Amino acid sequence: MSDADKCPVDHKARAAWLSQHTLQNPHTAAAADSPTPTNSTTTSQTCSSTTLSQSAPPASTAASTPGLSRDRETSTIPRAPDAPEASNSEHGPDTKTGLGNWIYPSEEMFFNAMKRKAYDPKARDMKTVVPIHNAVNERAWLEIKKWEEGRGSETCGGPRLASFSGDSSKLTPKARLMVLFGYQPPFDRHDWVVDRCGKKVEYVIDFYAGKPNPLIPDMPSFYLDVRPKLSFEGAVMRVQRFVKSFWE
Repeated sequence: MSDADKCPVDHKARAAWLSQHTLQNPHTAAAADSPTPTNSTTTSQTCSSTTLSQSAPPASTAASTPGLSRDRETSTIPRAPDAPEASNSEHGPDTKTGLGNWIYPSEEMFFNAMKRKAYDPKARDMKTVVPIHNAVNERAWLEIKKWEEGRGSETCGGPRLASFSGDSSKLTPKARLMVLFGYQPPFDRHDWVVDRCGKKVEYVIDFYAGKPNPLIPDMPSFYLDVRPKLSFEGAVMRVQRFVKSFWE
């Protein structure tokens, strides 16, 4: 298993998930509470779809860490034809396209990735972390599909995720501007490449800790700022959405 088995969200994000509903400043607290790597070299916060395994261990193999499941959930996010490990023999290909969906990491994969990074993970937290991780990424995909509505991918079965990468240490230009205005920075940042019938469209996602729900104070709250990356294509899409929302 690789370091990217922890993707799509990094260690700071997990810390924020587990603690942000009780903290005034989730981003700062998450960074401070994250154990420092044992070596002097700065630990990379990057992850990439190019090294995220899309295979699961055989069902007959026991988990090496007691109490952690090796079960992996299949997402609703379709993989593009040229996505890494595009054949999905474990769950079978989509009958219409011959392609499968992305598969989320298991509890054991999350736990082991954190240990390799010299963090101090708690096995009991994985049962909370993994479902939230999956739900957050499902929400990100729903937001991307809203951006993609009516842009032509309907002719080939809808948009598909070709690749993703994440680096919580890199702020997007918008996030940097928001920080200058006094807002808290996002706890994670992702760049997703979407396949629109062969055309690659880049998206950027900022992950923010949201305000706790007073009715359900123990439930983590998050805000996802999902938008096309600021290219010519992205600028056109942003303007079109703004005009559409203005007249609705």
